[in-house]
Amino acid sequence: CYIYIKEIQIMTYTYKPIGVCSQQITIDINDDKTIGDIKFLGGCNGNLKGISALAKGKTLDEVIGALKGIQCGFKSTSCPDQLAKALEKIKEKI
Repeated sequence: CYIYIKEIQIMTYTYKPIGVCSQQITIDINDDKTIGDIKFLGGCNGNLKGISALAKGKTLDEVIGALKGIQCGFKSTSCPDQLAKALEKIKEKI
C-alpha cells in the first residue's frame, strides 16, 4: 500500500498599501494559484480578519473582482481595494 502526499509550494508576497490605515499586507499564494493566508499590519483588525477569511481558497481573479474599487469614507481607496491592487501585482508576476 502506497500513500501519495502532494507537496504544496506556497509563495509569500508583501505589499505596502497606499492611502489607508494598514501599513503592510502579507499574502500567501498556493501553487494552484489560490489564496492561502492574508495578514494585514494595522487597519481595522476585525474587518481585515474577516476579509482574509473570506478570500482564503479563492482565486486571485475572484477576490480582485469582489474588492477592486471599494472606497473607505472620503478616500479614493480602502484596505480591500489595496488588497485587490496587491493581487493584481502578484498576478503580473505569476
